[in-house]
Amino acid sequence: MDVREATVAELVVAARDGDRAAFAALYQRFHRVIHAVVLARVAACEAGDIVQDAFTDAWRKLVRLREPAAFPGWLIAIARNRATDAARRRSFEPAADLAIALAIDLAIDPPPRLEAVAALRAIRELPDTYRETLLMRLVEGLTGPEIAAHTGMSPDSVRVHLHRGMKLLRERLGGPGGER
Repeated sequence: MDVREATVAELVVAARDGDRAAFAALYQRFHRVIHAVVLARVAACEAGDIVQDAFTDAWRKLVRLREPAAFPGWLIAIARNRATDAARRRSFEPAADLAIALAIDLAIDPPPRLEAVAALRAIRELPDTYRETLLMRLVEGLTGPEIAAHTGMSPDSVRVHLHRGMKLLRERLGGPGGER
């Protein structure tokens, strides 16, 4: 099977049968979506580990997934639960998140701008409906059609979520159309 051309359902069935290449293809297709879902709930420095944990859970539990085509929503639910559990354990503190993010990110070349940290904080304050979609678009670089394909949302719903989310984000950041 050519994993690049296989459907999600075909990859799930192959991965259930132990095909690691099929599961690796699922990871390649969905890791950016899962990273955005996780980043919406936890500090940036924790997101990578939680993404890996979500995929590890999915690999172990894949045999329990009844409908292979339901994989995207199932995986997103696993990631949300993992991230929510981590956030509860850490009692997410925005100031601490900013300090940790800056400490870690300053070791990265080039260092991120404070505006990026402020934007991430503002996105996290948005309703879940818009938060994940905006992170998929703005942080992970997915297009509207890609978001729809990976989440099961309709393209029109994605467009509405992005539009409304951006409007709220601009208001919070005080940009054009904002009140600051």
